[in-house]
Amino acid sequence: FDSSRATNSEEAKAITVIRGMKAALGRGMERVMVLTDCRRLVSTFETRSAELSWGVLTLAPEMLAIAGRFEDFRFQYFSRCFNFEAHALASLGVRSLALSFFEPAGASNLDIEAFESVSPSSKDAYVPLLIRMLGIDNDPLDREQAIVALWKYSEGGKNCIDKVVEFHGCINLIINLLRSDSSSTCEAAAGVLRTICSLNLHRDLVAESGSIEEITSLLSRPSLTAKVKEQSISVLWNLSVDEKHRAKIANTGLLSALISFLDDDGVEVKEAAGGVLANLALSQFNHGMMVEAGVISKMVKLLKNDVENSKITKKEAKNALLELAKDELYRTLIMEEGMVLVPIVGAAAYKSFRPVSHSRPSLADGSEFEWTSMPSKYGATELLLGLNNYEKNFDIEESKINAMVARTQQQFLARLGAIEMEDCREPSEVSTTQRSALLPWVDGVARLVLILELEDVAAISRAALSIADASINEHMRSSFMIAGAVKHLVRLLSHNNDNVRLAVCQALDRLSFSNDVCHNIEAEGAVYPLVNAVKCKEIPGSLTEKTVNLLARILDPGKEIKSKFYDEPVNGLAEASCETTVANVMTAKPYERILSKATIREAVLDAGFVSRVIEILKTSSQNLQRKTLSILEYIAIVEPCMSTVIAADVKSGLDAVFCQTILTDDEDDIFSQKPELSLLEAEESGLAISAASRLLERLLESEQFRGAINSRHFTEILRRVLKSDIPLHHKDWVAACLVKLDFLSNFRTDLGNLINMEVTLYETIPRLVEQIKTPLSLETKEAAVVELNSIISKGVVDFTKAIAAQGGIFPLIKVIEVGNGRAVEASLTILFNLSMDDENHSAIIAAGAVPALRRIVFSQGPEWKRALHLLRTLPAW
Repeated sequence: FDSSRATNSEEAKAITVIRGMKAALGRGMERVMVLTDCRRLVSTFETRSAELSWGVLTLAPEMLAIAGRFEDFRFQYFSRCFNFEAHALASLGVRSLALSFFEPAGASNLDIEAFESVSPSSKDAYVPLLIRMLGIDNDPLDREQAIVALWKYSEGGKNCIDKVVEFHGCINLIINLLRSDSSSTCEAAAGVLRTICSLNLHRDLVAESGSIEEITSLLSRPSLTAKVKEQSISVLWNLSVDEKHRAKIANTGLLSALISFLDDDGVEVKEAAGGVLANLALSQFNHGMMVEAGVISKMVKLLKNDVENSKITKKEAKNALLELAKDELYRTLIMEEGMVLVPIVGAAAYKSFRPVSHSRPSLADGSEFEWTSMPSKYGATELLLGLNNYEKNFDIEESKINAMVARTQQQFLARLGAIEMEDCREPSEVSTTQRSALLPWVDGVARLVLILELEDVAAISRAALSIADASINEHMRSSFMIAGAVKHLVRLLSHNNDNVRLAVCQALDRLSFSNDVCHNIEAEGAVYPLVNAVKCKEIPGSLTEKTVNLLARILDPGKEIKSKFYDEPVNGLAEASCETTVANVMTAKPYERILSKATIREAVLDAGFVSRVIEILKTSSQNLQRKTLSILEYIAIVEPCMSTVIAADVKSGLDAVFCQTILTDDEDDIFSQKPELSLLEAEESGLAISAASRLLERLLESEQFRGAINSRHFTEILRRVLKSDIPLHHKDWVAACLVKLDFLSNFRTDLGNLINMEVTLYETIPRLVEQIKTPLSLETKEAAVVELNSIISKGVVDFTKAIAAQGGIFPLIKVIEVGNGRAVEASLTILFNLSMDDENHSAIIAAGAVPALRRIVFSQGPEWKRALHLLRTLPAW
């Protein structure tokens, strides 16, 4: 068009509108919308006013005539504040593409392709128009076309994202589109949000605009396309980078949905869901909710699957599990799913690994193949050692095969220098000395055993601690034994580094929970370095405690007693076992070898060792006292060692245990006041007292020991212990010692009667009342009531008071209601004796004795007279 002059701005605008309409007709556009800030023109178009003879309105007829030639023409007023968009469009001139937001849906793809073909600098001018078309008053198809175009534009980088976000309210318009029924609209809207929140600058804006809530609602729909799920979850992935948004994501009910998406068929959906969960796991306050939602089993499944899942999915699953593993409880749950935490020690540490070359074939636990007697016709007898089995059935347990294969694989990776290549390649803020990897239990066990063969002190310590953590059940403990961990750990007991020995003792202690593994530890010769460690006073206290704990488990006195009865062959089983051994292809396992008890006793009966154990007994905590007492009990079983035990002053050690429990503030009379102990202190004291009493009872069998102690002194101490507040179930050995001391001493007159009465008051009666209270079988309760009645029949008033003090009235009434025969008769007799004390009347009535007694009387049963006598002793009812 040629240039022209106008008398005022309104006339110029009218001329511009008319020329624009003509241009649109010339380009074949049929549906047009014109936006202008000239209110009079818009009003004239809408009202079709007949008065058009003044000013700019003289041009209105031409405009109306041209408008009638369009299929759809809209003329709307917009504020002057939006002139920026108009200028941007005008600056494009005739080079601009025809962005028709009124075209049918089929034209959308063509418009987007045209939009993409425009140069980046030209695309910026379209952003305002695209954002305006996101408004909820526009046609859904137009909004879809606009958000798709905006998504493509936002992927141009930071400048493009900043250009979109600078328009106030655009985030809300985009989030609103997540409610659309169109999958492509939801996908594009989520895609735009994903790119926007990928920048730290705009992440808070997206989160505060309600995107998390809308995505939660979107993901709860029953059917979504994989693309929509991918983009929506990716928004959460970006938002969860900031800790302040993680709690909001975890608390919106998204956890269960995210975990379910780990089973989705789409790889990208799995990756996004795994990424969100991995970020959520970075905040410890989310761990509880995640574990309760079942994230551990799902993540472990992703790691174990070698085919279907991508590297990104496995990486995120591993990162999430490693974060959860920082909590001891959750680490145990992960290991129960079949994963093992293995320390990353660095490639340099594996350089010291030197595999044995030209060695005989063997399993991981050290068991060797037998030499074959049949020579190879190819001259490779030694090379094919153990593989020639024409005459024998070659049968190896699956666990041994797995251990042998895993050991071979780990050794191969170590020699190749690729054993930690994948884990070390990943960047991490945590140093190598603190990082860990997650491996399936077969590979993890083999890797840990391999690290024990290295020379790096820190690596060995971390591997030993990992073995201790992984020894959570019988299966894992047995797996470590089969993999050959025990022999390496026992060897490391003599290491010159205290940290290594401490970690090794902890690992062996956890492994020794299994009887078979404990036998293996003993067979590998662990007793000798442990005894030497105890004898050394310069080692740290923590190492001494761990060493004593392990020795106490190996030198179990109960195991020693059983061996005296069960070590001999029965009914010719020895011959059958011998034949089985000969027929077996494998030689005997190390932990199946017959041990020399004499050699072990020689080590533990060393005078220096016994003295050191008693010294530890005098100065250690109650928990450690219990362990040392167990070792001394093991030593006491061997009769020839009694002189060594007595010479080491074991009686002073026992004094220390007994007096520590009942010591009060009054040092002049340590027995003048009954100690008031807390529940925890009482339980710990009870365990120590029970172990000391058991040892004393064992020592009293020796005449040499009885002659070396003051029986009256121990009797007084045990009497006070019997009256203390230690738990009742720990007083049985105290009572046994008192009875035995009374029997063996020369003072069997008044003191003996007093001892018997105190045992009855403080051990027998409380124990019987406890049996009546507990939900045991009716026969057990009846037997306890009958025995209690026999005690009451002795006529000692204190016995009756003890029953009432222990709360025996209520359970006795219960026996009357449900019992029969002797139990009811004994209960009535006991209650009658209790009723002789007026202080017990209220408790008897409150326990419901009157209705129970009346039923017995009215039934005229065998005990009705006793019931009537008891009723008469009670106050008016």
